[in-house]
Amino acid sequence: MIRRCLAAAGGGLLLALAFEPLGAAWLMPVAIALLLLSVRRERSSRAWLTGLCFGITFICTLLWWLRAVGTDAWLALSALEAAFFAPLGLGLALVSRLPGWPLWSSLLWVAVETWRGAWPFSGLPWGRLSYAVAGTPWEHGLPWIGMTGVSLLVAGTGAALAWLVVTRAARRAAAVLMTAGLAAGSLLPTVAAYPLEGEGSVTVAAVQGGVPGNDLVAVHREVTANHVTATADLAADVEAGRLPAPDFVVWPENSTAVDPFTDPSANAGIESAVDAIGVPVLVGAMVDHDRDPGQVLNQGIVWSPDTGGGDRYTKRHPVPYGEYIPLRDTGLLPTTYGQLSLIPRDMASGTRLEPLRIDGALVADAICFDVAYDDGIHAQVARGGQLLTVQTSNAMFIETAQVDQQFEISRLRAVETGRWVVVAATSGISGVIAPDGTVVAQSGRVVTEVLVEEVGLSSTITPAVRMGAWPGRVAVAGAVVSVLFAVGTYRGTNARRAPVPPEDREVART
Repeated sequence: MIRRCLAAAGGGLLLALAFEPLGAAWLMPVAIALLLLSVRRERSSRAWLTGLCFGITFICTLLWWLRAVGTDAWLALSALEAAFFAPLGLGLALVSRLPGWPLWSSLLWVAVETWRGAWPFSGLPWGRLSYAVAGTPWEHGLPWIGMTGVSLLVAGTGAALAWLVVTRAARRAAAVLMTAGLAAGSLLPTVAAYPLEGEGSVTVAAVQGGVPGNDLVAVHREVTANHVTATADLAADVEAGRLPAPDFVVWPENSTAVDPFTDPSANAGIESAVDAIGVPVLVGAMVDHDRDPGQVLNQGIVWSPDTGGGDRYTKRHPVPYGEYIPLRDTGLLPTTYGQLSLIPRDMASGTRLEPLRIDGALVADAICFDVAYDDGIHAQVARGGQLLTVQTSNAMFIETAQVDQQFEISRLRAVETGRWVVVAATSGISGVIAPDGTVVAQSGRVVTEVLVEEVGLSSTITPAVRMGAWPGRVAVAGAVVSVLFAVGTYRGTNARRAPVPPEDREVART
């Protein structure tokens, strides 16, 4: 049992190293194989512990950057997310007794990944296998089979590797064939890229104003002033012919941390920047809820030279215990615990599914952690979004791997949706990414920088976007069926093997 737990813990550590900042994606199949071998044919009463050991090392290492918020926050979230791997270990042990167990194991991995990314409080998709495939052959499968499909492909590769280790020589040919088939499936999209049709182009400027230090709230006035000044400087460069004129400008999340409709200083700054550049600016702002003074909205607002603030997108997935306190009135957690006192008002979730219209272009927007969730991005792209913008505020995590991990997800969204992606961050990393995942322009960290690039527009809907949430639902259904069948088979086998009591043997002889 100790050897199994140590092997599983080692697998979890290897899986974490597959993500940024190391980004050793080739470790993923090895990590999955170690987990499968650790729980293979293990007793149900102990397999959950093996899975938990894997989850602890994986999640604690992956989310090490959360210590920037506080060690208590890191430990609490890591414990919650690691707990999902206990039922995963149990399920993997059960299905390992079934014919075709590599397939059922892969489905079970993706099912738990889907579950973990949706629950509780909208879940945490961080750590999906597909979020580590940038720059690998798996990346090219994203527009065809989506994030869930690529995770299944990676998990299947790990399962095939485990099968090669344990299978008997007589059946090794089948295991080799499965592994070769998965390799071919991974490489096929490389030579058969999904065709994308262009619909013209626009020139976009991403403004990174910079944040003094890592406490944005404490210096929010200076942050807004930095973005106003950077935009005015951009206007001067355009007038002097040093830079091309943008069709619109993107500011990051929290470029104003107060409501620009009610705060005179913030309003005046934005108006002056928009007047200087003479084109719409997508402003990231905290806006007071118009019906509930106890709530706030995290919005991207299209601010036009003539009409001011207009069309807006509201963040769909606020961070629980980071941007709002779930079940605040129930006393589940005291609002004075840790840094919860810094959240006097809850951030409400947005519901918008339509893209923003900015200077004639339809723009799908995502704010910070929204980029890790499929629903909002898929919905906006499916409804005509021709370009994707990501507004983010990473000042608190600027020296951590969170910044790198989030930027990689933005790259993968470009490939999955077939869209150009413009990332605007308060202090880094901002960038412009082509639909093939190529980073065309990228800023440094903790600097003021403006990126101006011509980007293409497209309304082509990739199969990944068309399928939406269905691959995850199918994986969950398949995993549930396989586990139920394994439980029935396991009980039936134990019943046949159970010793016959003496009185029953006497009856049988009679």
